[in-house]
Amino acid sequence: MKTIITIGRQFGSGGKEVGIRVAKELGIPFYDKEILQEAAKKSGLCEKILENFDERPKSLLYSIAMDSYMFALPGTGAGDSLEQQVYLATFNTIRHIAEQGPCVIIGRCADYALAGNPNHLSVFIHAPLEDRVRRVARRQSLTPDKARTLISKTDKRRASYYEYYSSQRWGAVDSYDFCINSSFLGLSGTVELLRAMVEHKEHPVPSPTEADPGQA
Repeated sequence: MKTIITIGRQFGSGGKEVGIRVAKELGIPFYDKEILQEAAKKSGLCEKILENFDERPKSLLYSIAMDSYMFALPGTGAGDSLEQQVYLATFNTIRHIAEQGPCVIIGRCADYALAGNPNHLSVFIHAPLEDRVRRVARRQSLTPDKARTLISKTDKRRASYYEYYSSQRWGAVDSYDFCINSSFLGLSGTVELLRAMVEHKEHPVPSPTEADPGQA
């Protein structure tokens, strides 16, 4: 198996759970927060700093506050902002992980980092808002109104981060190989669909020869 699956997701869509289950069923590594741990080791940046900037849009005030904490990453200029260093550390770590073999990677512009990789399969998982509200409210013991607010803030943050660094639209059909509504088949069905996609990518079925129009 060679396929590297990247998953973008709306908050509350079950994208992370789908990723965990797909990785487990395929017997391949799963990366979410683990990316930050690897990036910290390779870049010399503090893991807490990576967490503070994780999938977050540029913040001028925070950047100014952190100006005293600056590291120059290999291959970058000394004048790079801390945010840029964090992004590059994450970007380089994602590409390094992908070189190690098949895996599932959640968020963090991973689809953009691996654009052009022939083994890459990019997916965006979404779901109707009310389904996401119910899932988040149940999972985090919140009222529906608070869950809806949390969903809105999280999705805006993820979209801002993705669109700033990738120059592509977060969640748009032309930014990914597939966009999947996890409510349509349920989480289990979505996992099975992803497995089928991987199987097809690994073992494509030749298209039948088109019939001669003159003999149709």
